[in-house]
Amino acid sequence: MTEASPLVFGRHTGHEQVVFCHDAGSGLRAIIALHSTALGPALGGTRFYPYESEEAALDDVLRLSRGMTYKNALAGLDHGGGKAVIIGDPDLDKSETLLRAYGRFQASLSGRYITACDVGTYVADMDVVARESRWVTGRSPAEGGAGDSSVLTAYGVFQGMRACAERLWGSTTLTGRRVGIAGVGKVGSKLAGLLLDDGASVVVTDVSEQAVEQVRTIHPQVDVVDDADALVRAGVDVYAPCALGGALDDDTVAALTDNGVAAVCGGANNQLAHAGIEKQLDDAGVLYAPDYVVNSGGVIQVADELHGFSFDRAQAKAQQIFRTTRDIFALAGEDGVPPAVAADRLAERRIAAVARLRDVYLG
Repeated sequence: MTEASPLVFGRHTGHEQVVFCHDAGSGLRAIIALHSTALGPALGGTRFYPYESEEAALDDVLRLSRGMTYKNALAGLDHGGGKAVIIGDPDLDKSETLLRAYGRFQASLSGRYITACDVGTYVADMDVVARESRWVTGRSPAEGGAGDSSVLTAYGVFQGMRACAERLWGSTTLTGRRVGIAGVGKVGSKLAGLLLDDGASVVVTDVSEQAVEQVRTIHPQVDVVDDADALVRAGVDVYAPCALGGALDDDTVAALTDNGVAAVCGGANNQLAHAGIEKQLDDAGVLYAPDYVVNSGGVIQVADELHGFSFDRAQAKAQQIFRTTRDIFALAGEDGVPPAVAADRLAERRIAAVARLRDVYLG
């Protein structure tokens, strides 16, 4: 059902639709948020997370879905922004019944929202959701999908980092540069491999010792430090947050500045802890590659899946992240604004231009 909630309308976020989903039998409690369908059906992942409250879940889904509008716009996709959150512990509460119940709610939107994996959901989960809904991507190859999207997510971050290198040092290679990666899960570990192949040195950290050991097994030449604070102090030229959001707060910006870090470019979503951080980075002379631009390789992959997946075609589109990031840096310089502001402006221009051709997408 769609609820008219003052918690939504009072925020003036511009969301088109927010759907609250409840199935008592399976324990499903989910929220689907459609921020914009101006460019086409909304596309964004389903997050399964033990939120402290319903309001915290609503905060997250509204923020994430808005971010997907901008991400999809700058990725050149004919998709608007949407997101879903399922409230619960995925290790304890996830079940086939619950995922299929969620799939029925998602299908009721008749294609206005296309979903995929996110935190707490995986390819196998999307296969289950797809048993109830045809508007599901991120499925396994056995079920006609593209599988793990971390390969192209890491590839896109690497393309954004190449644009940073060009802006800072006049060359598109990271050869001879030292990159610190915070979080070496699927994306961070693959990013490390790309950087090492390009001639960079890499230092990593992760809260999971197992993740660190896995990346060291594949890439024994990487250095390891205890935490993100030590990573910033490890003499890195580029800092790459690839774990949870909010990695760039006031203290981190001060540490980046004090330790001569030249750029931030990573795969994590929502890296800016609060409004104003982008200006602090800019004022400190730290080049920030907007997260939703450089980490869009994953959504490019799942969008391609809708047309019969071609890795080569999706990779060619993800390679354009380099040019988009370069354009953002150029616009930021011309307008005298931080790159994050320039990225929003470019996205809004595309949305406004295409929206003149169509109205709200009704499926």
